[in-house]
Amino acid sequence: MTLTGNLLIGQSAVPGSGDAIRAIDPATNQPLEPAYAGGTGEHVAQACALAWAAFDVYRETSLEQRAHFLETIASEIEAIGDALIDRAVAESGLPKARIQGERGRTCTQLRTFARVVRSGEWLDVRVDNALPERQPLPRADLRQRQVALGPVAVFGASNFPLAFSVAGGDTASALAAGCPVVVKAHAAHPGTSELVGQAVARAVKHCGLPEGVFSLLYGAGHDVGIALVSDPHIKAVGFTGSRSGGTALCKAAQARPEPIPVYAEMSSINPVFLFDAALQARGDALAQGFVASLTQGAGQFCTNPGLVIARQGAALQRFIEAASAQVRQAAAQTMLTPGISRAYAAGVDALASNVNARRAASGLTQQGPNQCQAQLFVTQAEAFLGDPALQAEVFGAASLVVACTSDAQVRQVAEQLEGQLTATLHLDDADLDSARALLPTLERKAGRILVNGWPTGVEVCDAMVHGGPFPATSDARTTSVGTAAILRFLRPVCYQDFPDALLPQALKHGNPLQLQRLLDGKREA
Repeated sequence: MTLTGNLLIGQSAVPGSGDAIRAIDPATNQPLEPAYAGGTGEHVAQACALAWAAFDVYRETSLEQRAHFLETIASEIEAIGDALIDRAVAESGLPKARIQGERGRTCTQLRTFARVVRSGEWLDVRVDNALPERQPLPRADLRQRQVALGPVAVFGASNFPLAFSVAGGDTASALAAGCPVVVKAHAAHPGTSELVGQAVARAVKHCGLPEGVFSLLYGAGHDVGIALVSDPHIKAVGFTGSRSGGTALCKAAQARPEPIPVYAEMSSINPVFLFDAALQARGDALAQGFVASLTQGAGQFCTNPGLVIARQGAALQRFIEAASAQVRQAAAQTMLTPGISRAYAAGVDALASNVNARRAASGLTQQGPNQCQAQLFVTQAEAFLGDPALQAEVFGAASLVVACTSDAQVRQVAEQLEGQLTATLHLDDADLDSARALLPTLERKAGRILVNGWPTGVEVCDAMVHGGPFPATSDARTTSVGTAAILRFLRPVCYQDFPDALLPQALKHGNPLQLQRLLDGKREA
């Protein structure tokens, strides 16, 4: 596969004319070819206009057509072969096995949404038949379905060059909903993005869809992203990244004459609560599992366990000692970009210089550029409650243990936490009352609550929630992973007293699509 360094606007490869970006191999600090000249406001406007022109045709494709399109994207990505794996490894510093697994997850997401599209359940068809004889007033014939919002702007993520990027979960769920997509590639992996973008463009062509269903843009700085969110043809935004980046996009979206929703996944420190009986019974095993989760992928996961909360005592002290021993043996790992590496070092330095935190352990020293040396810190609950800086996310393999004097103080710490993607409980039967008392707080704070597991690893399935109250996400009602992600890009429309010939297929009286419906207040079997 040839890398051109061009934008993909519909079916056209277009040279950019803005400032160029160039991928850096973080393992060597060497730049990679080619350079990617950024898009301009004119390129953004062209891509968004094409998406709008495609919208009404694409949103009314049949369920089978759209599902086949998603499956074709997956097949085209797989057909790229090792060229995609090799480029993603070079641009991210991630091991080959991780990228291979991520490619599998990306294609699984696409095929999962193909299944969702075919089922039609997302249309949420509701029918209230006319009641012309009802007294004192008759009822009209009322029928409701979900329709696509419109073209969606998707921003690629730094830490998942495939699964949260050009053809990742935001793109897959938006396309499944019937929304054309304009992607802004992440500057860290432009070559990977181009390869996947070419695959999506080929699928658009093979399936005979309007070219504006998909475009791919590049841009240094913030201009292209802000222009994309501000374009009147864009009706929603999907974003995974920093809190500052997500809030900037939210502000831009709300400043438009027509404000639009931004579904931004941003910041989370994913607290882990260790209860007394569990600590007493298996503290060493908990320490081992915790450090494995903490250091996985150099800690570059939005679900990384950045906070551990427990009652102080001998059992917690043994856990800290065991975890410290594990951290000291943890090898330094290459981070995704020089910028992420610098931010991690700054976050660690901030903790190390904070008088309220004590460094318990550091990992093995760095052997190359841009490497993450694992870190474990300890603080007391009183200090944590009085120092908001201790809640700051450190993106990488660093975590803070908070020692509490009582269950009441554990709950007090939990109450002060910001919104989170996850909260984890490690407990035995003797801990159930303590956990039950904490649970209402965690339900208000987190989108996913785990028992006796670790938060890293997000299953793509129907029940998954990968979201949470701000700042974990900008809209706590939604998820960016799992089949419910499609709901972000839909809205309801009601059709009153339509002749059957004019109704959309999903709402016709004979139910030709054989959809499950809410019919006169009763769910059909």
